[in-house]
Amino acid sequence: MRILHTADWHLGKTLEGRSRLPEQEAFIDELCGIVEEECIDVLLLAGDVFDTVNPPSAAEQLFYDSMARLADGGKRKVIVIAGNHDNPDRLAAAHPLAAKHGITLLGLPTAEMLSVAVPRTGEEARVFALPYPSESRLQVLLAESSEEEVLRRAYDERLAHLFTKQSAYFTPHTVNLVMSHLYVLGSFESESERPIQVGGAYTVSATTLPEAAQYVALGHLHRPQEVAKAPTRARYSGSPLAYSFSEAGQAKSVTIIDVAPGAPADVSELFLSSGRPLVKWKARDGIAEVYRWIDEGRDANAWIDLEVHVPDTIPLEDIQKLRRLHGGMIGIRPIYPDMQETAEAMERRASLPIDELFRRFYSRQTGGAVPDEETVKLFMEVLEEKEG
Repeated sequence: MRILHTADWHLGKTLEGRSRLPEQEAFIDELCGIVEEECIDVLLLAGDVFDTVNPPSAAEQLFYDSMARLADGGKRKVIVIAGNHDNPDRLAAAHPLAAKHGITLLGLPTAEMLSVAVPRTGEEARVFALPYPSESRLQVLLAESSEEEVLRRAYDERLAHLFTKQSAYFTPHTVNLVMSHLYVLGSFESESERPIQVGGAYTVSATTLPEAAQYVALGHLHRPQEVAKAPTRARYSGSPLAYSFSEAGQAKSVTIIDVAPGAPADVSELFLSSGRPLVKWKARDGIAEVYRWIDEGRDANAWIDLEVHVPDTIPLEDIQKLRRLHGGMIGIRPIYPDMQETAEAMERRASLPIDELFRRFYSRQTGGAVPDEETVKLFMEVLEEKEG
């Protein structure tokens, strides 16, 4: 069977007050074309359907329209779970009606195993779909202590128990899948995820993911990525659009999984063309350089975050003119001469190796002492363990 994995639509999200709804509509159009062309049997949407718990009506209408188009009267199965940005009760409210069209909407975490028949191949998929499992949504007290490490360990153990328990329902004759919306340690995040968690408490180790699943479809992180060190194929599909300038330059995609009972999953990435790119401009030669770029048509369809070096305050009329000439101009940050040296120093520091940054930090904290190589080695080992 063929499965499409997507996540983090964030319908209704804005960028500094600019609506992204037209881009999201274009993405839905592109996605509907993909599921037809690629003969997709099951679509998995791994949370953060909306950007807020109270989304605008236009965003909700777009979601329900997209569900109807993607399910195609029940010919294609669609499974949707709530993410941390979604109101779980609100998302699941339409489930009784949606279920009649082959659409499953899950709000709160449950221990239910879904069974999905795929007539085209005569196969059955078993899906453990776990919506965003925060402590409150799980309706459990993870630990009496509020210490982050204790909470993280208790949370990890709780999810490991859920995964192990549900894996018992997997069989050699079914396609066995897990879908959830959570943060796996060692993965790369960006500014726009805004995780709702206590420090790092709501995180799990890669090894906690169930080995018995042939594929684990994840949501929450916006960069498409495989989960390193997972005992099975596990992946974040990423968001369909770039939602913050920390995602500038990222290629957005959906994930397609070809899998049969008892066989390894064949996973491929299909890149998307919809959505305006987010681009950072650094104009070191001042406003004149920005005007020249605009005249050349540079990044005409992009959202722009502008950093411009100027000798003095930028006149209001220049700011207004820049916004008129380029409708995607989002932020305009002047860099004055006294700020330039600081900015350059920060860039130089950012390019230094981690061990060198640690040596400089250690020296500052100890009044000039130099750490021995054993101390540096220990720091790097701790850092590697924390990231892994």
